[in-house]
Amino acid sequence: MNFRNRQVIFDTPKVMGILNVTPDSFSDGGKFSELELAIRQAESMVKAGATFIDVGGESTRPGAKAVALNEELDRVIPVIEKISNELDVVVSVDTSKAQVMTEAVQSGAGMINDVRALRNEGALRAAINAAKDFNVPSCLMHMQGEPLSMQDKPQYHGVVEEVMDFFEQRIEECEKAGLERRYILIDPGFGFGKTLDHNYQLLKHIQQFNRFKIPVLVGMSRKSMIGNLLNREVNQRLAGNIATATIAATAGVEIIRVHDVVETMDAIKIVNKLQSIE
Repeated sequence: MNFRNRQVIFDTPKVMGILNVTPDSFSDGGKFSELELAIRQAESMVKAGATFIDVGGESTRPGAKAVALNEELDRVIPVIEKISNELDVVVSVDTSKAQVMTEAVQSGAGMINDVRALRNEGALRAAINAAKDFNVPSCLMHMQGEPLSMQDKPQYHGVVEEVMDFFEQRIEECEKAGLERRYILIDPGFGFGKTLDHNYQLLKHIQQFNRFKIPVLVGMSRKSMIGNLLNREVNQRLAGNIATATIAATAGVEIIRVHDVVETMDAIKIVNKLQSIE
């Protein structure tokens, strides 16, 4: 799959390193809000083996409040520009705002990662233009509700089937609007409007999403689906992170979005070795 001017072959799972340039993200809020700190963190993740760096300027943790457009642009654009110019990595912009998508791609981003699946005003058009003008694909994520309220009693008749139905419909809508299927990835949205059991049902059946023949991205790193099950605080969830990443890698997920790149790369190398043996 092409990401701007770089081709990524998904013969093995790839790691996406998380770079939140926000003051209030649930895990690393404020740690990388200064430009040089953000670049150093990106460098370390690339050195560890990350194929993607996902830059986000607005927290989408449960209960998070919206960030003004100019503030989000001020946070992400300098970081995207600098990483794109200095590092050999695909930069992803984690946003739902059309203008942020457009300016991020113009600044060097090679992927759009949208928790709202391009449903905000102008977002789908921005993604279509990014694909046509720069060869930049977009990831559609499933979320029930909005970040401010998404964890207030989420309900499904069958979470796997409903999330798959959502992608069936949303992919069709995007294609009809002009976003070619070859520029689409999907993310089932762990922790976004799901209970603990919903999350683990999705993880158990993650291989079913292969039926779309579209790269699948998952993000479970340090989330409450790990912390609440294991009774661990955010900074104590590494073992759970590696367990969920290993399950995803074994199931053939194409992109695993994580905070802990070094440890996740080790787990993926072991999975790759096992799968290479007859």
